Amino acid sequence: MNVIEHVRDMAAAGLHSNVRILSSLLLTMSNNNPELFSPAQKYQLLVYHADAIFHDKEYRNAACKYSMALQQKKVLSKTSKVRTSTGGAAANLQAQSLPSEIEVKYKIAECYTILKLDKDAIAVLDGIPSRQRTPKINMMLANLYRKAGQERSAVTSYKEVLRQCPLALDAIIGLLSLSVKGAEVASMTMDVIQSIPNLDWLSVWIKAYAFIHAGDNQRAINTICSLEKKSLLRDNVDLLVSLADVYFRAGDTKNAILKFEQAQMLDPYLIKGMDVYGYLMAREGHLEDVEVLGGRLFNISDQHAEPWVISGCHSFYSKRYSRALYLGAKAIQLNSNSVQALLLKGAALRNMGRVQEAIIHFREAMRLAPCRLDCYEGLIDCYLASNGIREAMGMANNIYKTLGANAQTLTILATVCLEDPVTQEKAKTLLDKALAQRPDYTKAVVKKAELLSREQKYEEGIALLRNALANQSDCVLHRMLGDFLVAVNDYQEAMDQYSIALSLDPNDQKSLEGMQKMEKEESPTDATVELDGDDMEGSGEDGDLEGSDSEAAQWADQEQWFGMQ
Repeated sequence: MNVIEHVRDMAAAGLHSNVRILSSLLLTMSNNNPELFSPAQKYQLLVYHADAIFHDKEYRNAACKYSMALQQKKVLSKTSKVRTSTGGAAANLQAQSLPSEIEVKYKIAECYTILKLDKDAIAVLDGIPSRQRTPKINMMLANLYRKAGQERSAVTSYKEVLRQCPLALDAIIGLLSLSVKGAEVASMTMDVIQSIPNLDWLSVWIKAYAFIHAGDNQRAINTICSLEKKSLLRDNVDLLVSLADVYFRAGDTKNAILKFEQAQMLDPYLIKGMDVYGYLMAREGHLEDVEVLGGRLFNISDQHAEPWVISGCHSFYSKRYSRALYLGAKAIQLNSNSVQALLLKGAALRNMGRVQEAIIHFREAMRLAPCRLDCYEGLIDCYLASNGIREAMGMANNIYKTLGANAQTLTILATVCLEDPVTQEKAKTLLDKALAQRPDYTKAVVKKAELLSREQKYEEGIALLRNALANQSDCVLHRMLGDFLVAVNDYQEAMDQYSIALSLDPNDQKSLEGMQKMEKEESPTDATVELDGDDMEGSGEDGDLEGSDSEAAQWADQEQWFGMQ
């Protein structure tokens, strides 16, 4: 047994640090005495050495060593041709036992992908002839093509994965996300479904994800629910997370949270989808729970984007926008395809007045998730913040035409119409249509209530909000009902509504301000004291702004270090 075989056995046994030291020494010996090892042995040493470096996560160094191994393989190929013509079977046997050149190229591409050098990774994999590409090479190529916007090439590669491995479900999702018809994708798996027992659910599964990527949320929900109810697939965590995500996309926050919690109980180490769950919890005002969730996920893994997004949502809804920006950037650094991280960073930039930079992030989120309406809403908010009503109207109309007239698209279009006095009546019509479809859709209720408040139709507004609160409890709706009740001088119930709103979200400043204002009006103090109270409130607000500026300075270095736009 020679020394190269010892290195090979240690590599196979996972003794990477030992391989790295020994292979380094042997390569130095080879450089000083080229006759010491054959070209084949030197090629093996370079590959084993590169593998050990890759295991140590030194990816740039590993890519360099793998490239050196490929150069050595070229030398070996030239000498092999001579030996094959003279030596025969022994030379062929040696060539078969060497590390695969295709595998080495895959490793180089893997290094480049981790280093975010996607173009270099594509170039390496493109250099492998199509017939020699393994399923994992085609899968990596498909993902890289999709990320680069080369959709036709991505579709071809995903289809090649399915041809070789018809149960590659992530490749199926990739095809559906690129608008390949569900029926076409299902036909590629039909033979395996019919030949293997207990796979009859797969065609329904494909149909569900086809609905998801077509933006047909209600049919997606119905289809996933039918799958989830089947005894063999009941309590599947992946299905529950997908169902929660579709509920979220459909604007059904209550059921989305419920399904995320159910999935989390089944798998306490679950990371996928928890960024959306954390965002929903933060938006609902449960900041203490969000903080706990973020800490728990950091203990599971800090190399995923999700815990950083969750902590960023906690900061954002605590109005610490500079810190939210830093955490969003860190999440993007870990996963540039994280839609929730892009939305977090975009929202933080928008609230910090950096609207043009925010627009870039919302557009990228839209490219990655064209069926998620919150991506479009973020962009529309940016346009409205910069007085770009025409751009906002164009975007809202495009969503309405592309995704159809559902409660969400109608509300988005109405929101833009409310910004222009000329289109107020159109906004009212659109909101009525949205509420006719979904009377409990909170965003539509809020916008309709805002419109009624402008028109001073307080009794109508009270009836609308009471009806919406009959089957749900929402901080914003309770607070708005309190505002309407104050307008009709029903102070006692208004106080009750503000109290309920604060119990749902203790950080809701507007409910607190409404309650404080009522307490002052009910207090028998004279006007001078009331004026002093207002001055004190103003002083408190100034203090908050000073704290915000201080925090912005504190996080400035981190923002530059993470390359924030």
